[in-house]
Amino acid sequence: MNFFGQQLKYFLLATLLSLYSFNVQAAADDVKAAALAKQNACLGCHAVDKKIVGPSFQAVAKKYATDPTASTFLKNKILKGGSGSWGVVPMPANAKLSDADVSLLTTWILRGAPATN
Repeated sequence: MNFFGQQLKYFLLATLLSLYSFNVQAAADDVKAAALAKQNACLGCHAVDKKIVGPSFQAVAKKYATDPTASTFLKNKILKGGSGSWGVVPMPANAKLSDADVSLLTTWILRGAPATN
């Protein structure tokens, strides 16, 4: 194998390892986010794929899929609560969550809550 073929082989191997590492981290984050949702009573009003009191996480992901401000909007909604986005029933504030936890939950919700599918 020539020098460029060898370099290509190493590049492809490094790329595959990076993708694997990314997927493992994403799966771990999904499990942690699902646990946070359960611990903080999010699942009392929301489900992954059906409306309960509030919209499903998949419906939220679909509604905001093309909105570049969605992450900021949802972080604010989780922390401060409110009503009007999905009807008149208010969502309670979750002000005790850390910024890291809110970010993790927001990312997970915008991806459709994949660990619990």
